[in-house]
This record gives sequence, structure tokens and C-alpha cells, in this order.
Amino acid sequence: MIIDFRLRPPFGDYVNLGMYKNKARCASYAANIGAGLAPSIEQESMELTLKEMDENGIDIGLATGRAAHFAGGMDNDVVIDLVTRYPRRFLGMAGLDPRDWRGCIKELHRTVVDGPLKGVVLEPGAVRPAMYGNDPHLYPVYAECEKYGIPVMIMLGGNAGPDVSYSFPQIIHQLAADFPGINFIISHGGWPWVQAVLGVCFFQQNIYLSPDLYLFNQPGWQDYVTAVNTYMQDRFLYASAYPFMPLSAVATFKKMFPKPLLDKLLYQNAAKVLKLEPYSGGSGDDC
Repeated sequence: MIIDFRLRPPFGDYVNLGMYKNKARCASYAANIGAGLAPSIEQESMELTLKEMDENGIDIGLATGRAAHFAGGMDNDVVIDLVTRYPRRFLGMAGLDPRDWRGCIKELHRTVVDGPLKGVVLEPGAVRPAMYGNDPHLYPVYAECEKYGIPVMIMLGGNAGPDVSYSFPQIIHQLAADFPGINFIISHGGWPWVQAVLGVCFFQQNIYLSPDLYLFNQPGWQDYVTAVNTYMQDRFLYASAYPFMPLSAVATFKKMFPKPLLDKLLYQNAAKVLKLEPYSGGSGDDC
């Protein structure tokens, strides 16, 4: 079993976002693993996406809502429609607008506590004006997530804000310490602050890392691998960031880590944070 923890298929509002409109950018990232632009991206085809998932052994994709992002949004109701239409292939997390903490609380109850989605997503550096993830206005939202045991994915890394300070690991260190009952998932893995975020994870046990496209041929990738071989093996998640990387990226991922760890990295860790049924064996058998 394999869960791709960041897979945005050509469905609904996704195809109107820059990630699909700027296909040259997707092709440049695919070149990092010696691949071309996937046919499913070129043709914006759900049928081809599902076919490519099957060809690459991807059982489940995690799709995320997007709220108040400067480059456009993905409505949570569309994510709910996706996971309803493809219940065995997709799970979802709700995007929240960090500018409105009261609205965030209402939305997380509607979509997660009382709905089918598995967690919430915040991208505070991408709103305008940009916010930091540890902005005090967001603390009521984190408190509500902790109360209900809701995992929080927060974008810290890559192009997560107007400058790299919006990804500085002090942000997640503070949040993880202030809300020990939340499992935080860091999309883009804190890159380029790789050693610093890994240092924070050494001390804070409620942080999961998902470097996604920044794991492949990017400076610092060796440090992620070193940490996975030791203390991060239970808190590291595979994600392609499709459509930025093709689904075939999983083959490259498998070559980077010891085979005995692949079940954790490709399924078990994601299943734990999403509260899914455990699964024994299979993710790395065909490496």
C-alpha cells in the first residue's frame, strides 16, 4: 500500500490553478528525476491520473483544499466531491483561510469534525498580506484542532511566503511546543532550512515532514535521508506534490531509502497520522 500525501488531480478547481496552467514549471520539476511531463497533466485527465496511479502502485492520494491563496483556491466542497466520487482512491484535508479564525473553526467542524475530511491545511504565508504560521490570531484554530485530535498540515518551505523567513523552523518549533496534542505535517519539509527543521524534529515528537518535490535532487536531500535512517523513520511521509512531480517519482523515492523502512515511509506513517487502518507489508516488495 502507498499513500501519496500531496496529490492534486485534474479535478474541479485544481485545473484553474497555476500548478496546471504553468505546465512548463511542472516539466522542469519532473526533469529532476529524469522524467517528462506526465500525460495526465498534459491532457488534464482524471482517467489518465488514475491509470498512472495504478502503474506506479499509488493506492491513495491525499488532496488538499486551498483557501485565500494569492494564486487561487480549491473549495473544500470540491475536495469532498472528489473523495465521495473516488472513495477508495482519494482522501482529503480542508483548506482554511488563516485571516478569519472564527471562520476556520466553523469550517473545520463542517468538513472534518462533522464531515469526511481527515485534517486541515493552512498556508499562511500565501495569503495577502502574508501571515506567519505562529501568528497569535491562529491560536484559537490550533486549540480547536488539538481539542478534536485533528492533524494540521502547514506549508513551511519552498515558496511558502514572500521570503524564506515564512518557513523558518522557529515557527513550527513554537507551535509544536504550544500544542503537543496536534500532529503537525510540514509540507515542503521546511526546505531550504533542512538541518534546522530536522533539529526541531529531534526535540519535538509531534512533527511529521513531507519534503515532497524538495527531496529530489535538491540541496539538503542527504540530510533528510540521514534523519530517516535514525529518529525520523516514524514521522516522514512520501508525497509527490503532483502535478509538480509525476507519479513516477515514487520509484526514485524507493531507491533513496532502505527497503525495510519503505512500508513506514510509504504507508504506515501516513495511516497513523490520518487515523487509518494499519497495513502490514507490501510497499517496498517490488523495489
